[in-house]
Amino acid sequence: METTRKEQDISPSIQQMINKVKGHLPDHPKLVEMFRNCFTNTLTTTIQRKEDGTTFVITGDIPAMWLRDSAAQVRPYLILASEDQELSDMIAGLVKRQLRYILLDPYANAFNEKESGKGHQSDLTEMNDWIWERKYEIDSLAYPIQLSYLLWRNTGRIDQFNEMFREAVSRIMALWQVEQHHDTRSPYTFQRLDAPETDTLTREGRGTETVYTGMTWSGFRPSDDRCEYGYLIPSNMFAVVALRYVQEIALKVLQDNEMAETARELAEQIDEGIRKYGIVEHPEYGMIYAYETDGQGNYNLMDDANVPSLLSLPYLGYVTEDDEIYQNTRRFILSKANPYFYEGSAASGIGSPHTPEGYIWHIALSMQGLTSGDMQEKMNMLELIQQTDAGTGLTHEGFSANDPHEYTRPWFSWSNMLYSELVMDYCGFRIKK
Repeated sequence: METTRKEQDISPSIQQMINKVKGHLPDHPKLVEMFRNCFTNTLTTTIQRKEDGTTFVITGDIPAMWLRDSAAQVRPYLILASEDQELSDMIAGLVKRQLRYILLDPYANAFNEKESGKGHQSDLTEMNDWIWERKYEIDSLAYPIQLSYLLWRNTGRIDQFNEMFREAVSRIMALWQVEQHHDTRSPYTFQRLDAPETDTLTREGRGTETVYTGMTWSGFRPSDDRCEYGYLIPSNMFAVVALRYVQEIALKVLQDNEMAETARELAEQIDEGIRKYGIVEHPEYGMIYAYETDGQGNYNLMDDANVPSLLSLPYLGYVTEDDEIYQNTRRFILSKANPYFYEGSAASGIGSPHTPEGYIWHIALSMQGLTSGDMQEKMNMLELIQQTDAGTGLTHEGFSANDPHEYTRPWFSWSNMLYSELVMDYCGFRIKK
């Protein structure tokens, strides 16, 4: 029987965590209430357990499952999964469905619950009835690897590392190898007619020209907006982290030396490309990571609220918080030098070209807290988020820096869960990485 949990059915482990947070934050009742709302909302409104043992997770107010969002939506539950078998099974079921989708089409980013033909079927690319959207994004493939690895690290569970995992990971690595040579080897094109420029690729769907760097190409950002230049640096960094996970899984669980060696070599090639082409010298901030490049000397210096982002690099595990280039980059992207850093009468923070100018994202505020070693900065971000919830008790996508009551996406599960993770992080409850 397919099930969706109701709030009255919330497991004891969820309620215990809410009580623990309440105990750590006795002087912050609204933070606790927002945590309760956000931490339970995802479980009760977006997660569907299926008869085949898989888990389908909608992103919120869009009835499709994004590979990226779904992994991020369940991630904070990993903290409880070692003691809550149902949560562990739910996450394992999501991994199973993610891998199945990847084998259907590793270039797609979002899928339908059934073979329904819903979504962007008129896009000029190789659509099928399972696919909601086929915008190719590196992170769509890195997130399921990350989730399967973190499930292992936090619970000891290894049944997700089965033959489907081997096949899906092999497909992912093969695709990333092809996309190291996008202009000469890739079969992928994407065009959306009668749409904003950010929703379609130039050059008849191939995107702006790139040359070989060792990095792997991406058509779109985690925002689902197109890349200005095809080598998206934070997503390549996430790919390096995911490939290192694959190497560890292959050696310690699968005893597959060939897979481990392929992952190691590819990670080294991409990482070398990042070091050679992804770092630039800024006149004010010194050596910083670029957001995008094409390998031909063109750079996009910015950051976007969506994750992977440059702000999120320690969270992803690519660098440590005290990495010098990261700290330079952090100062740059949290300043007016970043074209998507906004300051207003209500808040300041990072937004995105995906939302109106002057709109800050709660995801970026949560990430600013999660990547800070300063407890006061973490609390500042928590308080800023609670002050800009527009009285809803939940987080949103973007909100006006001058008026939080002007916001996008009233039901955005990824943002709610990243906020939940920041609350738990502040209270000392952290995911094992």
